[in-house]
Amino acid sequence: MTERSGERIFTVPNLLSFVRIALVPVFLWLVLGPQWDVAALAVLVISGITDYLDGKIARSLGQTSRLGAILDPVADRLYILAVVVGLGLRDIIPWWLAIILPLRDVLLFSLIPFLRTRGYSALPVHFLGKAATAGLLYAFPLLLLGDGVGVVADLANVFGWAFTIWGVGLYWWAGILYTFQLRHLLSTTPAVRST
Repeated sequence: MTERSGERIFTVPNLLSFVRIALVPVFLWLVLGPQWDVAALAVLVISGITDYLDGKIARSLGQTSRLGAILDPVADRLYILAVVVGLGLRDIIPWWLAIILPLRDVLLFSLIPFLRTRGYSALPVHFLGKAATAGLLYAFPLLLLGDGVGVVADLANVFGWAFTIWGVGLYWWAGILYTFQLRHLLSTTPAVRST
């Protein structure tokens, strides 16, 4: 008996997402414990590569699944949270930045009960949200690399902050667009009757 595409669990993209999630505590330990920044940087690079690969493989091999649609954004959010906490505790980024990024996710999470009244659990991801996440996933390794000394660290710091500013702006802009999408959905879609 074969599983339908949307119900598969053990696919290559899902396994890559599980690996990304499993590496989150490894990153935090590396950056906060022994402060092995090169190894922490390697974990961030691996996370970025697997984030790219899981979507590409899912589409090219027809291995999309409902679980994968949940795992990928969960892995992204966990990395963003882990990185801002780690870099905030190391004083690499200011605390206002470490608070403002997860705050956007708290806002979106608070919208889920309203979505459920219309039979939805999430809104479709749009390009702006993906661009924001990509910008932040570029920014974090550069900011970590920029914590050193020398020309490479100085350049990494400049480019890291450029990606951070764009990433945060796009991240919140995407969040605002999601709230407008929800408002439109609530006004045009009848409520689902509970049974």
